[in-house]
Amino acid sequence: MVIALFFLVGMVVGSFLNVCITRIPEGVSIVTPPSHCPRCATPIKPYDNVPVLGWLWLRGKCRSCRLPISPMYPLVELFTGLLFVLCYWEFGLTQAAVKWLFFTCLIIILAVTDLRVRLLPDLVNGPGFAAGLLFSAVVPPRDGIAPWLIWNVFHRLPRRPILGLVEGLLGAALGSLLLWSAAALYRVLRGREGMGMGDVKMMAMVGAFLGVRGALLTILLGTFLGTVVGVSLIVLLYMLGWGRRVAERASRRGLGSVRALRWTIVSQYQLPLGTFLGIAALIVVYLGVPLFRYWGAWTV
Repeated sequence: MVIALFFLVGMVVGSFLNVCITRIPEGVSIVTPPSHCPRCATPIKPYDNVPVLGWLWLRGKCRSCRLPISPMYPLVELFTGLLFVLCYWEFGLTQAAVKWLFFTCLIIILAVTDLRVRLLPDLVNGPGFAAGLLFSAVVPPRDGIAPWLIWNVFHRLPRRPILGLVEGLLGAALGSLLLWSAAALYRVLRGREGMGMGDVKMMAMVGAFLGVRGALLTILLGTFLGTVVGVSLIVLLYMLGWGRRVAERASRRGLGSVRALRWTIVSQYQLPLGTFLGIAALIVVYLGVPLFRYWGAWTV
């Protein structure tokens, strides 16, 4: 019954996350007006707004004007419900569960928004950073770096909430500084922007929740996943002939061979780093114990 309750609550929360994902980038209130069709402005009936099921019995279309409804909505609701169940299995009914449920909701909003519109809103990152520090004061990250650092500098340890707060600050500083340094280096070497400051702010928020090792693992996993998926997608687009017509027109004007031009066009395709950082952060939270065990053995 508890698992079923977590799943149902998670899907309801996922419905609210959909509102945040679609409205925050547009600067629209997430409270008013009520959910409505963007084309005909017809308010969505309560029985049509049931998570996942509403989309299924409407067959993915508005009841009034038949405008297609993105499958993003039921997928976010279902995924949120599953993560709520996973959080319960991992952390039970504890303060840690509250912390990671809140973090999960923030990550879903950021990851899906970045995938949709290539934007990581400050309205999520800013309050998320503050919440991360507060949660870390109550449920500290699993690092142990702050006690070691404070003891070696001051030869005494403060209370647990202060240690947790320092752990969160160290994680935020490391996560944001690493990404900012990578972005600055890319700009120097390539002469153009490689990532936005939204990714830097997102990692400050992630680090405030996860601490130093969690932030570092998130960056390593996120960039690895982004690289693998990005390279695979570029190769797939090239094999499918993406950009062929543009390359052929450019080739007739003497700008190069069709093959070289196609590869140049395809290689410019970019994926949102924030989405992969979000996926990596969730992996660190829910698979953190074995990951940290491996990390500890690797760093000895």
